Amino acid sequence: MGEIGYDMAHLLGASVLLMSFALLYQRRLTALISAFATQSVFLAAAAAWQGFFQDNPHLYVTAVIALVFKALIIPLALLRIIERLGIHRTVQQAMGVGPTMVIGVSLVTLALLLVLPLTAEASALTREGLALALSVVLLGLLMMITRRNAIGQVIGFMSLENGLILAAVGVKGMPLVVEMLVAFAVMVAFIIFGIFFFQIRERFDTLDIHYLESFRGEGRRE
Repeated sequence: MGEIGYDMAHLLGASVLLMSFALLYQRRLTALISAFATQSVFLAAAAAWQGFFQDNPHLYVTAVIALVFKALIIPLALLRIIERLGIHRTVQQAMGVGPTMVIGVSLVTLALLLVLPLTAEASALTREGLALALSVVLLGLLMMITRRNAIGQVIGFMSLENGLILAAVGVKGMPLVVEMLVAFAVMVAFIIFGIFFFQIRERFDTLDIHYLESFRGEGRRE
């Protein structure tokens, strides 16, 4: 089971990372939400596999939370928000897909260069798992920076949180309370962001951050 467990853990972690690049590539809100749901499915699978590989039943609970809330409830709620707000379906980007992808690859390289030397004493699975998780976190931050649409930025935030959970489940002996608190925090944030969306829409009739900055005077010359 050693080689199989190692390879499967890497495959699932790499799949979560791959979906981070898919999130950066998407230009339509519905496709963006679908990519996030798929990423969350891979995250749930990674947590379940780590639960089996580490013989840690607590990680099965984490897998169920990720699957039910992050792969089903949150994406469906976001689709409902889009429908109720009647917003446009195109994701507004601060830069093109090409430059964003290049920056994304550079961030993954940076994550590898940072994590691998600092975790030299840890097992190979832990080291490489943390490198993958940090890569997902950095790509989530990149998505928040390069998306002008508020919903796109929130999905970037939740993708970042997926990276934190991936790191937590990859470290043997990580207590369930940490993962539960992270999951609870993102649920609270999601509720707050949902209310925030409706308030922005009611006040400004748009969710495009570019127009909100123009409204408050940013970008204007004195």
